[in-house]
Amino acid sequence: MNNWNRREFLKTASAATLTALAAGYPKQVWADTGVGEKIKATADTVIVLWMGGGMAHTETFDPKRYAPFEKGMATDQVLSTFPTIDTAVDNIKFTAGLEQMASVMDRGTLIRSYTAGDLGFILHSRHQYQWHTGYEPPQTVAAPHIGAVIARTLGPKNPAVPAFIDIGQRFDLGEGEELKAFHTAGFLGSEYGPFLVPNPADAVRSVRPPEGMSPSRFENRNKFYKKLMEKGPTGQLGSDYQKESLLRSMDNAHRLLSSPAAKAFDLALEPKESYDKYNTGRFGLGCLLARRLTEAGARFIELTTEYIPFEHWDTHENGHTRLAQLKKTIDAPIAQLVRDLESRGLLDRTLIVLASEFSRDALVEGKPGKEVKGQVPQPDKIEDLKFYGMHRHFTDAGSVMLYGGGMKRGHVHGVTADERPCKTIKDRVIIEDLHATIYRALGIPATLSYEIEKRPFYVTRDGHGKAVMDLFA
Repeated sequence: MNNWNRREFLKTASAATLTALAAGYPKQVWADTGVGEKIKATADTVIVLWMGGGMAHTETFDPKRYAPFEKGMATDQVLSTFPTIDTAVDNIKFTAGLEQMASVMDRGTLIRSYTAGDLGFILHSRHQYQWHTGYEPPQTVAAPHIGAVIARTLGPKNPAVPAFIDIGQRFDLGEGEELKAFHTAGFLGSEYGPFLVPNPADAVRSVRPPEGMSPSRFENRNKFYKKLMEKGPTGQLGSDYQKESLLRSMDNAHRLLSSPAAKAFDLALEPKESYDKYNTGRFGLGCLLARRLTEAGARFIELTTEYIPFEHWDTHENGHTRLAQLKKTIDAPIAQLVRDLESRGLLDRTLIVLASEFSRDALVEGKPGKEVKGQVPQPDKIEDLKFYGMHRHFTDAGSVMLYGGGMKRGHVHGVTADERPCKTIKDRVIIEDLHATIYRALGIPATLSYEIEKRPFYVTRDGHGKAVMDLFA
């Protein structure tokens, strides 16, 4: 993200946050679905597995012609840097390194035709904002995260467990302020925002008083903080609704501390054999935590590999070698999460969504025919292994994996071209339709809106989202 656009993003996001604080009660408006139908929910819980940084579809779930590394090879030969492997479903192939996920493909639906929005400059935080809120930034109001919409609309499954839990993302690294812009409930109010667990290995600390602090001191500090929030530094802190929502969020967090549900956050209570199956690092333990929280009654969980500029899936160099390591991080724990939820009878009512803001290509930046400014030229020949892989942001295709929650099993939706540019050529899926699909699984119409500032704010862009019915069983 260049400096000018970062400044503009932060300026408009900050203005929207201030607007959210001033906003009053957002009235919920359930609109007719258009055919008078009542949507029957197929899921109660959503788990988003977020591959932050841009997961290349041809390197993961949509393999193309494999070209092994050779010094001096032509860049335009590179479509997939991993060979193809079989999955549990005939005629569905993945790329090497995803063998465990391939073994549970018979429980999932694969979308190969997700297409990211046209947002001008291709910037991670802008596309992540759109993916998570359904809207292009900036907005005149603080748009709520999809998890906050679900928390507000359906409420918690278990009153003691936060309805919206975010695992794995820190905000004190590069682009932290931009990420904060959509990791909120926006105008819906603080009580529907995410309960943040930056490090799943230390999740239990988030449901305990600080070390060394006596219970009485902690209780006194909580009372003092609530009193301060009620009055604010000058006697006023946002609208009455926003103040009350913040106080309710504090009460909810405080109640969790003394609830039996807090045990779900303590990974030390997991049997060693099970713990070891998940323990590939932060993300793997996050999958274990997501499973435990689902069992405890969480409504919406987002777990991320963590977005940090130029790290993890943000593969501007060393694309192949970094993906080989990333696959080791995600493959076994995601497959184990699917198996464990299934064995516990929870998969049918839990929708798992694996996604990323956009894909990547070795040569094409953005979409064919749309020039993107300020991009570093890719060499015609690859002389160094660090240039072998997918480095450029590609928005004309991408893969999304779905498990459970009423989706078909062993199914593929959408087709992409076999040769560069490997763009979507059939059954395109855009963000408002993907969101409409998730909402429909939960029994929420895409036309649901919240009235704010005397106008409707729809849960999908202007209420136009259309659930992809081909995905449902």
